[in-house]
Amino acid sequence: MRPTFLMILALVVVPSIFMIASCSGRSAGGLHYPEARRSDQVDVLHGVEVADPYRWLEDPDSEETRAWVEAENKLTFSYLDSIPQREAIRERLTTLWDFERFTVPIERGGLYFYRRNDGLQPQSVLMVCTSLEGEARVLLDPNTLSEDGTVALSSAAPSPDGQWLAYSTSSGGSDWREFRIRNVATGEDLDDLVQWSKFSPAVWARDSSGFYYNRFDEPTEGDELEQANFFQKIYFHKAGTSQDADALIFERPQEKEWTFETTTSDDGRYLVILMNRGTDSRGLVQYRDLTAGGPFHELIGKIEAEYTFVGNDGPVMYFLTTKDAPSGRLVAIDTRKPEPESWKELIPETGHLLAGVTLVGDVLIARYLEDARSRIRLFALNGSVLGEVELPGIGQATGFRGDREATETFYSFQSFTQPGTILHLDLETRASTVFRAPKVGFDPEQYVTEQVFFSSKDGTRVPMFISYRKGREPGSPMPTILTGYGGFNINRSPRFAVSSLVWMEMGGVLASANLRGGGEYGEEWHRQGSLDEKQNTFDDFIAAAEWLIANGYTSTEKLSIAGGSNGGLLVGAVLNQRPDLFAAAVPAVGVMDMLRFHKFTIGWAWVSDYGSPDDPEMFPVLYRYSPLHNIQPGTAYPATLIMTADHDDRVVPAHSFKYAATLQAAQGGPRPILIRIETRAGHGSGMPTGKQIAEAADRLAFLVRELGMSPEL
Repeated sequence: MRPTFLMILALVVVPSIFMIASCSGRSAGGLHYPEARRSDQVDVLHGVEVADPYRWLEDPDSEETRAWVEAENKLTFSYLDSIPQREAIRERLTTLWDFERFTVPIERGGLYFYRRNDGLQPQSVLMVCTSLEGEARVLLDPNTLSEDGTVALSSAAPSPDGQWLAYSTSSGGSDWREFRIRNVATGEDLDDLVQWSKFSPAVWARDSSGFYYNRFDEPTEGDELEQANFFQKIYFHKAGTSQDADALIFERPQEKEWTFETTTSDDGRYLVILMNRGTDSRGLVQYRDLTAGGPFHELIGKIEAEYTFVGNDGPVMYFLTTKDAPSGRLVAIDTRKPEPESWKELIPETGHLLAGVTLVGDVLIARYLEDARSRIRLFALNGSVLGEVELPGIGQATGFRGDREATETFYSFQSFTQPGTILHLDLETRASTVFRAPKVGFDPEQYVTEQVFFSSKDGTRVPMFISYRKGREPGSPMPTILTGYGGFNINRSPRFAVSSLVWMEMGGVLASANLRGGGEYGEEWHRQGSLDEKQNTFDDFIAAAEWLIANGYTSTEKLSIAGGSNGGLLVGAVLNQRPDLFAAAVPAVGVMDMLRFHKFTIGWAWVSDYGSPDDPEMFPVLYRYSPLHNIQPGTAYPATLIMTADHDDRVVPAHSFKYAATLQAAQGGPRPILIRIETRAGHGSGMPTGKQIAEAADRLAFLVRELGMSPEL
């Protein structure tokens, strides 16, 4: 179901103080690592002494840290520059990346809004048109906002009447957003500037007079990228006014870790607020009748399940919920009789995850995940089945937005070998037609995706997608990238990426495992891979690797693992637990320090999934698998390319900095331990196309060398 914050990340093995020799120009595999000063910093946590010798790397702006970063990048890029295939890989990525692509349109006030990229533009451009057949015009081009393309359009929300656009931008990959308002007809901006918002769209009032948004208090100057963010609040900004005049709508001053999601009903009557603690999607619901005025009313006052507002008919509200249904169901709640015994079930729970429901026109569009594959069913408001949207194959379908007056909607379908095609769905005829289909310079018929199931350590059945170019000889081990995530109730469905396509062109296999901790099978699947059950996530990943080897897809010498954010934690933890199982690893923007993650920016919010190191019961759990704290000196670790960015204010780069310094000092084998530190970039969102291509080229080139490949390019 809905992941509360898509700001995700982080963590394992034997608790022990790691006393590692100073990384003073240590050499390994012919590489001379930069010096990293070892301090005598030791923390006593719950009676355990924990060394943190590279604590100084937590200050990204100190001269010492900057010098270390510069030296590490110099080493890494000298290594990458020496790979003969690197430039050819970059050229092939650039060629394939150069295709026109679109996002799912949304209709407001008779106008259609969507984003388009002509292929290699740093940022996609927001377009608007008056009809599906008409010519679109540029409404907002973020490529004009900076010389290097690092100012991104983070969100864009047209007003209900289509006259205004509330949009937010972010700079250098930061999560901080600034909102402005643009006149859709003239393309000119008002003087409005709304600052210090994170993880929040603009939610327009139904009369288009202004929008609701979430914000944090302004951080201390100079600490914007590290300071913890607490006490989120909801404000209303009236168009044409200063932010100083914004009205405070909602706050919970006694609960610093609560976060909010704001929705207005299509009829303009209700303001609905979903309240959650951190990333835990179980929460509370309050609403305000905007026509009657007055206070907020509590609709759901007990934290025991997830709730997503879908729509309403007068005082009757529709919610997707996991209450009494771990895989999700849709219920109607009459606000005049809100007791659970009075709820009416419209879409019952099935054996598959009900990942989302939208109400467009008078049709309930239900998005199911069946073994991590999309399936779309249509229902009437009384719960009767109207039919199903036929999808092209194994893939992911998203979109299906619109309001109660709509007779149409749009959605995107993509797979590992098919880029996102935008389709138009006529809600009266139930027919889908192609609105925009990207044309990429490859033949998807030459590739195959299969889904397999393997048994984890405890016998749990876990799914995995495997994609490769046709012609693979069964039983012949091939270079393989195994990826995973396994956290925060996030679903990993098939998704197209140019870098994956180039990998398969070079003869590689792409495997994507749907690990516990994710949301592919509902809340129980998520809980089995979180808190004190997090080890299940790592066991699943290890079992996936062992299955690929046992079934002849790859071998230890040809197997690599990769993951970002929480997937970076996954890679770091598994690398410590089974360094013998892999030849190479690429952990990106990972949560590597499980004892201090909660002290920076939004890290405290992840406690709901990881647990808190301040909790004496969770401390030993986190300490056992924390990637940073379980590196063992003298171990022969696989070749590792750590990737991070200097403006990542979600998983601050200190995680990767300290991890890299520690792993370099501990490496007892010949394989390289490198860190690539991107500049003017953050957690990944909004990264310009050129930086994405360069990063993908470096990652693939690293694996080509370390897995012993000789691709023809």
